[in-house]
Amino acid sequence: MSSLRSLYSNGDRPELKTNMNVDYVIQYKIPKDRAEAEAGFTQLIEALTRVGLATEVRSGDESSLLVFVKVASEKYLTNHIYRERVQDWLYGVRINAPDKDVGKEFTNHSISEAERLRTVYLLITKPKNEGGAGITPKIGQWKYVISIFPLHNHAFNRQWIQQWSTKYFLSEQDLDQIRDKFGESVAFYFAFVQSYFAFLLFPAAFGFGAWLILGRYSSFYAFVNSLWSVIFFEWWKKKEVDLAVQWGVRGVSRIQRPRTQFKWDHEEADAVTGEAVKVYPPVKRLQTQLLQIPFALGCLAILGALYVFCFSIEIFLSEIYNGPFKAYLTFTPTLILTGAIPTLSTILSGFAEKLTDMENYETIDAHHAALVRKIFIINFITSYTPLFLSAFVYMPFGNLLVPYLDIFRMTAEKLSSEKSVTTQDFRINPNRLKTQMIYFTVTAQIVNFALEVVVPYVKRKAFKEVEKVQSKGKASADNDVQEEHAFLERVRNEAELDIYDVTGDYREMVVQFGYLSLFSVIWPLTPVCFLINNWFELRSDALKIAVSSQRPIPWRADSIGPWLNALGFLSWFGSLVSSAIVYLFSGDAEGPGGDPSNIAGWGLLLSMLLSEHVYLAAQFAVRYALSQIDSPGLQKERAERFAMRKQLLEESLGPDVTEKPLPPTPQAGEKITRESLEEEARKISAHGGGTPEQLFWLRQQGMDETIQIGRRLISQTKAAKN
Repeated sequence: MSSLRSLYSNGDRPELKTNMNVDYVIQYKIPKDRAEAEAGFTQLIEALTRVGLATEVRSGDESSLLVFVKVASEKYLTNHIYRERVQDWLYGVRINAPDKDVGKEFTNHSISEAERLRTVYLLITKPKNEGGAGITPKIGQWKYVISIFPLHNHAFNRQWIQQWSTKYFLSEQDLDQIRDKFGESVAFYFAFVQSYFAFLLFPAAFGFGAWLILGRYSSFYAFVNSLWSVIFFEWWKKKEVDLAVQWGVRGVSRIQRPRTQFKWDHEEADAVTGEAVKVYPPVKRLQTQLLQIPFALGCLAILGALYVFCFSIEIFLSEIYNGPFKAYLTFTPTLILTGAIPTLSTILSGFAEKLTDMENYETIDAHHAALVRKIFIINFITSYTPLFLSAFVYMPFGNLLVPYLDIFRMTAEKLSSEKSVTTQDFRINPNRLKTQMIYFTVTAQIVNFALEVVVPYVKRKAFKEVEKVQSKGKASADNDVQEEHAFLERVRNEAELDIYDVTGDYREMVVQFGYLSLFSVIWPLTPVCFLINNWFELRSDALKIAVSSQRPIPWRADSIGPWLNALGFLSWFGSLVSSAIVYLFSGDAEGPGGDPSNIAGWGLLLSMLLSEHVYLAAQFAVRYALSQIDSPGLQKERAERFAMRKQLLEESLGPDVTEKPLPPTPQAGEKITRESLEEEARKISAHGGGTPEQLFWLRQQGMDETIQIGRRLISQTKAAKN
């Protein structure tokens, strides 16, 4: 992997200035069997050619080829994009239909880089019955297709990193640029983090003041923090609708991408279209989905047991054990968790993927949403269990549980040469919760930054050096044309990069929001730390995309997806947890002091119930207040709908009919009335009389006669009364 300095310090590198008009690069791993390798490669090129894609092949590393892909005809590409825009109109994503003149449509609404790359990727990967090549990396007949990725636009990346390094806040233009280059899915993530960062200014300032004045476990801080989480959550729901309208993707989630791995049970006629559709019985899927319950319980049991074990060892070593090597032994639980948690999380995540595959969703979006829900459960347990144990087990029940820790003393005596292990009297550590919060809000954020940015660079650099030693120089480079060598080396480097997945970044931000809404009452400086961290997070994520990862596929999205539900859950759950912590610890820093008899159960439940009702009332009030505020996106949508209705009326009735009529005058009205009545009278007399209905309208000839008769009737009525 190239470093930021090596990529962008020298702006004269020619290989960074052009992508050779390449849309995508396909990395094809050469199998050991020559016949199999040639047959698979031939199938790949033929499949690409059949869908209108031009190809060139070059050497990759020692065991792979690089297939360069571009659209053979620009007209062919514009036709596909035009059909996609028509589809958007039919599904209600865009209000106005594309112009019937294709050339005029693309003149008024040019093709963005993201739109082009997305269309080409769909041509490569869509099933054959939908007009694509049906190439799915690492699956079935395409198991030797390692990856499909677009090349970075390094000119944009360089400008992007330079601009962001000098800005405190991102503008709407910055987000639009991300959307045009990387698609709405990535743009929504950066918009969310930017909004979250801006909203953190208030709790950071308030938290700093609370730290100075109110201290820990303040009920007032808990109330303000819960109210802030409601306002942010409800505001973001409105903001993402606004962004979806501005970016022209509102409702795009209704256009689902089919999932290649879907296994249908039978075909039946669609109730709406009448067409035959492949169906998987919902009852079968529900039976599989019910396995999520034992899955969640299993995750809780496995990870909870590990945390309880390490938690017990930590309590024993730090607060009971007083023997030799205590300073070193206290790191034992940390070492166990550091080694075991990533391994267990990987195993459980793999099981979650298999369980989601068993649920057999028809579309990629439904599959992804189901997987995210399971990942959230795993991360909820791994992230918050230590604090839950300290707040609701260690502090209330510490004195009751300590005798059970004697097993560690007996084990230590058996393993030690000494007859007895020195211990000390146990006492609740009142600073334990605060110390843990400082770790999760400061130390863990720094460690995560290092794991996200520094470690991948060092690891890839080391692997690169090992490969050089083992291969004694890349033999594939000997086949390069001199003019292409630098460009091909750059492509080979990009092929080795990790695939960027925005889900991981969303997970990190949602977990952080959980710490803030659930536990920041323990340490009011929590939002200050998160505010500082997120300024760097925005820029490190930009670096990760530009330097450390392959360029992401520019998928569309109209929201942050299932993570929105996770935010809502954490906001609501935070009101319960914060109120419980305040109730337990607001009177005394040690809380119950390790003795549960000091806790009034009814008071704890009542405080949580009251807090929840206050939360729901605040949510209703905030939601109503925000609904009264207009937004640019919704104004734009109403303006487009008005223009569409006006256009349809003009096309249907003509401009003369739709023009606003002139206000009538008595003279004009009288003339029209007399003429129409006289004409009606002539028609009746020509036919020898008329019906009672027709004769009824011939008693008075025009406006003047109606007024005269009316005045006479009024006079008669007044005279009769007198």
